[in-house]
Amino acid sequence: MNFPEHLRPKMARAQHMDAQDPPLIALVGRESGPRVSQTHHHAAGQLLGLFNGLLSIRTNLGAWVVPTTRAVWVPPHCPHAAFSHGPFNGWAVYVRPDKCAGLPEQPRAIEVSGLLREAVVRAAQWDLGEPNRVQTNVMNVILDEIAGSPADAFRLPMPGDARLRRIAAAIVDEPANARTLDAWAAWANTAPRTVSRRFVEETGLTFTAWRQRARLLRGLELLASGQAVGTVALDLGYDNASAFIALFRRTFNTTPGRYFAAGAPEVADVGEDLADGIAARYPSFE
Repeated sequence: MNFPEHLRPKMARAQHMDAQDPPLIALVGRESGPRVSQTHHHAAGQLLGLFNGLLSIRTNLGAWVVPTTRAVWVPPHCPHAAFSHGPFNGWAVYVRPDKCAGLPEQPRAIEVSGLLREAVVRAAQWDLGEPNRVQTNVMNVILDEIAGSPADAFRLPMPGDARLRRIAAAIVDEPANARTLDAWAAWANTAPRTVSRRFVEETGLTFTAWRQRARLLRGLELLASGQAVGTVALDLGYDNASAFIALFRRTFNTTPGRYFAAGAPEVADVGEDLADGIAARYPSFE
């Protein structure tokens, strides 16, 4: 991400954290175009999130398409790659290796609460150095949110069975394909009941839910590239935009237009969620 000149030393330090650094380093930045970060790893744990736009994260355990409502946790020394789908405003939290004890040991997506987002915005304002009491409390909020957030399954898990993988790959390549489950089973030379049962066993989703997820994730990519909602809905096989918008709203609690129109908050704009959350968990904050 692009950072002002005075924040570049902070970014450089975040990539090589050790015992001399604060427990975590938070950064906020933006990109005016697509960004690709090839596979790499670092000693610090990392939490990646967005204020607007769309980001994809790949690890050895899977891939996530990350909307503004989620973030991806990458533990220390875990190889990962990231790329954006057009312009975005994002944030990152780097956690000192020794402070990652008790945090998830595997990469995962988590839901981003208002408290977490606002704590990150607050922490991004700080210079490097020994944290004071208030800063330590805010850092603890961030660490508690990472540790306590349940894993979010917002990704497209691929089945292991070769026949099901063939079906899944074909749907990903052509999400508008309207074949029924029975037709897909015949195409893959297997029984419909096998497809239905194994999809649930191997992905945790029914065939219908998996196909909806594939369409939605592809829709996010198309919307992020600037295509109109109606065009995207038709490209995904929907008869009209209303059905796609309804699925989008159920998943993200907003419409596609509002989702991609949302902007990043000002760094100083920290809401009441942060103060209330810290006061509840750390009474000495007041």
